[in-house]
Amino acid sequence: MGEQCSGGDVIVQVLKAAGVEYVFGIISIHNIPIYDAIARHGGIKTITNRSEPGAVNMADGYAKAAGRLGVVITSTGSGAGNAAGSLIEAQTNGTPLLHITGQIDSPYLDQDKGFIHEAKDQLGMLKAISKDAFRVRSVGSLAATIQYAIELAQTAPTGVVSVEIPIDIQKMMLSAPELHFNTRSRLAPHLSSVKEAAGKLLSAKRPLIWSGNGVIQAEATEELTRLAEMWGAGVLTSQAGRGAIPEDHPQCIGNFAYNSAIRDFITSCDVLLAVGTRFRGSETRVWQLPLPRTIVQIDVDQLAIGRNYQAAVGCIGDAKLALQALIQEFSGKVKRDSSYLQEVLQARNACRDALRATLGLYDQLCNDLRNSLNQDAILVVDVTISATIWGSRLFPVYGPRQYIHAAGGGIGQGLQMGLGTRLGQPTRQVVVIVGDGGFQVNLGELGTAVQEGIDVVIVLFNDSGYGILRNIQNRVFEGRHIGVDLQGLNIEKLCVAYGIAYYPITSATMFRPAITTALKSSRLSLLEVDMTAIGPYRIPFAGYALSN
Repeated sequence: MGEQCSGGDVIVQVLKAAGVEYVFGIISIHNIPIYDAIARHGGIKTITNRSEPGAVNMADGYAKAAGRLGVVITSTGSGAGNAAGSLIEAQTNGTPLLHITGQIDSPYLDQDKGFIHEAKDQLGMLKAISKDAFRVRSVGSLAATIQYAIELAQTAPTGVVSVEIPIDIQKMMLSAPELHFNTRSRLAPHLSSVKEAAGKLLSAKRPLIWSGNGVIQAEATEELTRLAEMWGAGVLTSQAGRGAIPEDHPQCIGNFAYNSAIRDFITSCDVLLAVGTRFRGSETRVWQLPLPRTIVQIDVDQLAIGRNYQAAVGCIGDAKLALQALIQEFSGKVKRDSSYLQEVLQARNACRDALRATLGLYDQLCNDLRNSLNQDAILVVDVTISATIWGSRLFPVYGPRQYIHAAGGGIGQGLQMGLGTRLGQPTRQVVVIVGDGGFQVNLGELGTAVQEGIDVVIVLFNDSGYGILRNIQNRVFEGRHIGVDLQGLNIEKLCVAYGIAYYPITSATMFRPAITTALKSSRLSLLEVDMTAIGPYRIPFAGYALSN
């Protein structure tokens, strides 16, 4: 205590003490003292975004890739409102993210006076879409509030925490506070629940595991793989759980639970261990997917236990600690069944073969992309046909945080996530798959990429519209098209305007040399795949929710 500083200085001091290296956002009259403090103190890099959704998506991608806290700063009112959709995405995924938003001067809060940037019940909106949200009500509580928000965002189950800071508090002077961060320990499971879970699991003759994002966030991939090998289990993953076990592992079935080619295999299994997964509706055919009759569920969130499928045993705790405890319980008590493991391998191959049969020439593009990349490259996908069909399933990933996507299914977020991913993992190759519809949602962030020198490779699949929705209209609505066709954008001229390396792809054979050149160039690059020229998928994709 002693030295005088502004509220903005305090905010920066807390962020630096928490190890923050990047903040994403847009400067405004209602957050400018924070930005000024960042400039004066140094040590934190500001990313100047072109939109609030883009800023949040970049912070989200950064946090997912780096396994660290993401931080975004917005203005109040329309600025915070613009960010809402992307905050929902981050919260859906459980991304640890701190959202700092300005607020109008404290004396005028909640009075509906028409103050510039005022919004009705902004705090209520932020509470509804975040893990929690707080308003700083005095300069004396500023440091403690931000510290608590950072701790809460990173405490499992992780998520988005927003903090409103009125502009007058950002400018007030106070004595420099002492900073105290509480290190939150992992939640250890009760020994009794571990033993009960082990009893159920050890009774299995045909064991199956469903691994989710909780395994990734708990850094429990080694334990997951070891337990699967000990137990002799097949491993399904959620989309967010990809990379929890290497996808070339013979026991890894992967993100294929929906696939009808293995439905009989899944129902033939007698015990399912679900670790850190919520059984999302899109991955379980809206919870109509038959699962093994006995389910043992591990989750750090006690409210997740039995929420979507009844669990015979619920084990509340950190995935890493719970799996370590199970490994100890399993030691010397398990005998792997080689004939069952052969069935697992057959199921693994069957779902991949069934998917490949639908792709046509896009099967070659999938293979060429994988073969062009380093083993630890990161694939970031937007919601588009190629990403949804093969990018999210058939394209193999070999470790955690190598596959990043919009968990909430929102279109147009992948590009920005890819830019944040590159900042979070600056030594790895990053490729973004996006469709022309999603690409145009927030293409202004290309300016951010150019300004910051972020050299991702964008693979844009152009079918001149919202392809999945067009296919749904063809299948379900007798081919009546409305709202799905998009007027063409000259992508080449756009790339010229931004100084982006451009590669037109009009045949499948052009893809491999183009992606190889783009990756070697270390430049922001875009490959435009002309889907009309290459041709359609062998079987049009119209969404898993409408498929049987």
